[in-house]
Amino acid sequence: MIGASGKEPTDTMTPDKASDFFLPNFCERRMVLAVVVLAELFAFILTLAQASYASNPWEDLALISLFMQWAALSSASVLCLARTWLERLEPVQAVIFTYLLSLLVIIVISEATFLVLGGTVFIPRAGNHLDFLLRNISIGGIVSALALRYFYMQQQLRRRLQAEASARLAALHARIRPHFLFNSMNTIASLIGSHPEQAEEAVEDLSDLFRASLGKENHFLPLSQELFLTRRYLHMEGLRLGERLQVEWQIDEGLDAVLLPPLTLQPLVENAVYHGIEPRPEGGTVIIGTKRIDDRLLLWVSNPLVEGQPATPHNGNRVALENIRERLEAHYGERAALTMDSGDERVVVRITLPLQQEGGKE
Repeated sequence: MIGASGKEPTDTMTPDKASDFFLPNFCERRMVLAVVVLAELFAFILTLAQASYASNPWEDLALISLFMQWAALSSASVLCLARTWLERLEPVQAVIFTYLLSLLVIIVISEATFLVLGGTVFIPRAGNHLDFLLRNISIGGIVSALALRYFYMQQQLRRRLQAEASARLAALHARIRPHFLFNSMNTIASLIGSHPEQAEEAVEDLSDLFRASLGKENHFLPLSQELFLTRRYLHMEGLRLGERLQVEWQIDEGLDAVLLPPLTLQPLVENAVYHGIEPRPEGGTVIIGTKRIDDRLLLWVSNPLVEGQPATPHNGNRVALENIRERLEAHYGERAALTMDSGDERVVVRITLPLQQEGGKE
């Protein structure tokens, strides 16, 4: 029989949330590359729009590309430097100042371009100084407005998807927690008449489990806390099953800070006890393991296969596994997986998910 071990973690950790600011982070390399590509695309479109048989399109493309890259990269640099300040503003204020900053950069770049290229074949086509400036401000204003509209719509879509994901996760957690509570209460009820002292210990274990796992709505918990909850649960079941329940731990060191959704490992262990140990008069051994494989975390729970039990999971087992699979999909998408293998003697359930440390780093 396994005893409770380890201290309850004092707090839960969640990964850093991505900023809800509507503007992307122009300090990132991928955004710089996107700005360069989009600027060159606009330069190509403008070249085609004003091309004529008397002009040299390659020369026009080179000059327009130079101007567009100056304007685009300068705007991205200004927005990168001003991002911290803009994030502190109200949304409407942030939009207005972002738009004005973009226009200011365009004006400065246009003035610099006129001073450098004034009198060349590029500037006369735009007319005089004022015409050149107004043309660039008009084009830049339209492009900036469209870009801000796109970023705003992306933010609204992101918020809606996050809200839907949170509601879905809440529903999934609400579905699995009563199942866990009812099984725990049944365990306590079975001990009250014959072993009142052990029933009291089970109540204390259940109290610890609820305080640690159900007290806060967390999307992620460190592995150390999930293992703590699992040990407390096994201690409670050990009071009921006695020597029939044996547990073998195969836990790799150095993984305590890895984050995973709450109630990921414990329901697998609960399934293993109720479907692999309790039906067997002689009991058996539940094997619980964790291992790091490159940038992924592998969890597995193994229990004896009860004689006469089908290899495929039956309803009670299937519902719990599907619940965990849906929660993993909501958190990680296709980056996580849950598999179940049944051999001649044992059933093994494995979970693989991204190796995410406290602080949000993978």
